[in-house]
Amino acid sequence: MKKTIDELLQSPYWIIDILPKQVPKDSPGQYFAVEEYYLKDDRLSEIKRKHINVILRLNCYRDISIDEEPEINPSPERIAKEIRRRYLYLMTGESMILSEPDCTHMTVFNPDPQLLELISEIASGEGLFVWKPSS
Repeated sequence: MKKTIDELLQSPYWIIDILPKQVPKDSPGQYFAVEEYYLKDDRLSEIKRKHINVILRLNCYRDISIDEEPEINPSPERIAKEIRRRYLYLMTGESMILSEPDCTHMTVFNPDPQLLELISEIASGEGLFVWKPSS
C-alpha cells in the first residue's frame, strides 16, 4: 500500500541542496544574506534547472507521479513546468520529493538506500549535495 503525502511528511528526510551540509545556528557566516542572493534573478532559475535535471534523470530509473495523481511518468515538459510554478510532491515508490518554487533545496522523504544513493549520484553531477539535517 502506498503511503500518503501526509504520512510521508512525517517520515525521515534528506535535503538536496546547493550547500554541502546544514549551516549551524551559531555560524559566523552570513547564511541569510547568501540565501537571499541566490533567491534573486536568474540565480534561482539556474538552481531550479538543476532540480529539474535531477528529477528527470531520476525518472529514467524510477517511476514518478505528481502529487497523488494516478498518472505515472508525466511528460518531462509537464514535470519541469510544475517544478517551476508550484509546491510539488513527486511520488516515487514509498518515497516522495518535495519541490518548492521559491527554495534553493528539495526535500526527499522516506528514501530507501538505493534511491538515496541514486539521488546523491545524480545531484552530484549537477553540483548539488544530499545531506540529512541534524535533529
